[in-house]
Amino acid sequence: MAQWTSAMGAAQLARLLNSQQDRPAGPGTRRPPAYRGLADGIRLLVLEGRVPVAARLPAERELALSLSVSRTTVAAAYEALRSEGFLESRRGAGSWTAVPAGNPLPARGLEPLPPEALGSMIDLGCAALPAPEPWLTRAVQGALEELPPYAHTHGDYPAGLPALRTMIAERYTARGIPTMPEQIMVTTGAMGAIDAICHLFAGRGERIAVESPSYANILQLMRAAGARLVPVAMAEGLTGWDMDRWRQVLRDAAPRIAYVVADFHNPTGALADEDQRRRLVEAARSAGTVLVADETMSELWLDEDIKDAMPRAVCAFDPAGSTVVTVGSASKAFWAGMRIGWVRAAPDVIRSLVAARAYADLGTPVLEQLAVNWLFSTGGWAQAVDVRRDQARDNRDALVTAVRRELPNWEFEVPKGGLTLWVRTGGLSGSRLAEMGERVGVRVPSGPRFGVDGAFEGYVRLPFTVGGAVAEEAAVRLAAAARLVESGGSGGGEAPRTFVA
Repeated sequence: MAQWTSAMGAAQLARLLNSQQDRPAGPGTRRPPAYRGLADGIRLLVLEGRVPVAARLPAERELALSLSVSRTTVAAAYEALRSEGFLESRRGAGSWTAVPAGNPLPARGLEPLPPEALGSMIDLGCAALPAPEPWLTRAVQGALEELPPYAHTHGDYPAGLPALRTMIAERYTARGIPTMPEQIMVTTGAMGAIDAICHLFAGRGERIAVESPSYANILQLMRAAGARLVPVAMAEGLTGWDMDRWRQVLRDAAPRIAYVVADFHNPTGALADEDQRRRLVEAARSAGTVLVADETMSELWLDEDIKDAMPRAVCAFDPAGSTVVTVGSASKAFWAGMRIGWVRAAPDVIRSLVAARAYADLGTPVLEQLAVNWLFSTGGWAQAVDVRRDQARDNRDALVTAVRRELPNWEFEVPKGGLTLWVRTGGLSGSRLAEMGERVGVRVPSGPRFGVDGAFEGYVRLPFTVGGAVAEEAAVRLAAAARLVESGGSGGGEAPRTFVA
């Protein structure tokens, strides 16, 4: 059986390779032989995630014609990639991309830094802001006032509190997506929602299509569930999805599930437009794929010019919920400590998810559900999210200014929403930057955590969780980490300074 899970056409690969010609070479760089340049180009595309791991490459003759080079050049490039571990081949099955054995692969998600370490370490690992006050305290107080009637029951509500299910359904209806409470299940955060969806729809060994890059913790959750991840490379910049690639993967790989973040994608910040959303729903429906749309960032628009231009939700193009299963959460827009999420889907899907909870967590904490319901019903949610947007916008602007000053050769586009900046590190290893960052007092996740099988080595993710002087200090420490990487890690590095915000 072939080991590839997607295919890369000759014309498509040629376009990606030709786009690299716009990148300036370093001073004094000598032009490599043609085969070496081609091999390096393909290797870079794999490491950046623009060509997925386990993607079948075109035949030598086809690629030679598309690139207007000799077949000998392509054959030599493929052989070089095979010898370096970036290509595997089998007679009759073709050749597909790989990552060399021994390379560090993403094995964990992004664990929060222990509170006791915050004095000396600037934590850029977790894309979450402190709780918005006084709304958290008011919500908990309001929940306590509503608690007594529920305290006289067993406290198990596998589908969620009826009042909160109704409130969430009304919020979707107000967005122009008619929704009944029977289409809602309340979960323990978005992670709990996606875990339940994966167990219902995708058994061990099933294929799940994911954006490449994608959210690290979700990728790890799916790996732990035994899924076979099929990466679909994102379009360049902040333009969202490459629909040609999505159609091809859904048609050829026939994944059981496709997981997407259309609103201020984590980690890139990309925002998919309405046409992309419509076409992806249509492609998923044709392929029989369940499209899981993660909306956890949807309310975190940061710039006024995008406020009234936000595209409709992915589920607006599948109002009955027969193809799209939507996941929402209070954790990003409000506070990560508020572990309340929800699923919107067809009633029969919700019934199946609820039935499966008898063998999982039984239900979501009542007090936290009451707190979120208080926020939704009193207007506290809108006020708190406004504060959250102001915090994230100020932090984003401070971080962007500081990184551009301290690390001018790092490349990124500034997203109009979300909580993360996806940064190309000027040719430095993201894994090495993360390692050296720990030595100089800044914690940053490397790009491979957001890819499948070691892709995105030349990237790091920077969240909008610090601002002002802390953002400036974070950039200074990142620059120090970069210097250590460039010098091969020699020297002890600067000792982390205690920083008081």
